[in-house]
Amino acid sequence: MKKISLKYKSKALGFVIRYALFLGLSAVFLAGCGSSPAPTPTALDPAQIAVDALATIQTEYTQTAEAIPPTDAPTATSVPTATPIRTPPALPVAYQSSLLHSLDTPHTYISDTCEYLQAKWNPNNSVPGTVVMVVMIHGITSGEVDKPNQINAGDLNQLLNDLHEQGFQAINTEQVAGFLESNAKIPSRSVLLTSDDRHYAQYFNKNFRPFYEDYGWSVTNAFISHPDTIQLIWDENAALAAEGWVDYQAHGVIHNIPMSDNSTDEFLMTELQGSIKGIQEHYGNTPLAIIWPGGGFGLRPIATARELGYRLGFTTNPRGPVMFNWIPITDNHDEQRPAFIAEGGMNDPLMTIPRYTDTDAAGHIDEVRIIGKEAAAYAEQNKATELAYYDIVCAPTYGVMPTLAP
Repeated sequence: MKKISLKYKSKALGFVIRYALFLGLSAVFLAGCGSSPAPTPTALDPAQIAVDALATIQTEYTQTAEAIPPTDAPTATSVPTATPIRTPPALPVAYQSSLLHSLDTPHTYISDTCEYLQAKWNPNNSVPGTVVMVVMIHGITSGEVDKPNQINAGDLNQLLNDLHEQGFQAINTEQVAGFLESNAKIPSRSVLLTSDDRHYAQYFNKNFRPFYEDYGWSVTNAFISHPDTIQLIWDENAALAAEGWVDYQAHGVIHNIPMSDNSTDEFLMTELQGSIKGIQEHYGNTPLAIIWPGGGFGLRPIATARELGYRLGFTTNPRGPVMFNWIPITDNHDEQRPAFIAEGGMNDPLMTIPRYTDTDAAGHIDEVRIIGKEAAAYAEQNKATELAYYDIVCAPTYGVMPTLAP
């Protein structure tokens, strides 16, 4: 209950006393004027009047004070707490492998860090450490190997069985493109089998169909779209294309003259646009990859290919496997490997993807597996750091990290 302040009480009491004195003096003054009447039994003493008046006022003030509702004590105004500034952690460098040649170093190609981290850690995408081994198959013989870039059919069969036993699954070029560009989900150990040049259907049926029927494996045919191609080859390959397990990609038109920065604009268009036209007309798909004829490429061929819509390019340089935002290439010419064109100056790793040769691939299967395992362990080691960076720097613009879809 709220009490009347002492200051207020003092003022009220002073007023009452002054009023009582006034009444007393007035009574004395009146008594002195005229004759003095006889005192009556009801006459009141002025002093007593003052005392009684004071008591009445005090009672009224007390009752009034008790009737006043209590007032809450003022509360302190809350001061907003300053939001702490979160400093993003330093990101780790890209995974490095001692199993690669000293001059062959992994190059990244996604410039947007937030885009890369979101694709990397999205649980609906490929897991970190997913690896693709690209194998170049140029010619298959059932007899003795007597030509360059040729493999015995039995050796190829053994290679494919070894890959399967080690947990690899063959995928097509569209899957590789989706994986390399945005980390789309593929088997954690994948292989792209590229068979160069033109072949009759028997070539695919004998060497690759058993793996398609047993495991669902596809094979990519780097097809030469030369106008003098025998019609039977066009027809037989069209039937395979309709089945869907032979994936047709561009390998030039004239083919036997590698493209380079010295090539004319006309020649580049013949090789690149001509390949697109031939495959569209006969096989019904638009090639998204150029398997560079003879392994030749350059800044101008790559720029022209990009303008025409090509998303990937494959060399004949066997530098190693590839992973999301991780392609081993070299920046400098190697005197010990003079046939390998340096890719670093092209500034487009997706257009200079390395390929293992078929005769050498078997010796690198364990190496590829180890690279994938080490990359997965390295990613897990840095997961908390990368997710913290994403949360601080990226989430306000790119949204929170996606969750696993049901």
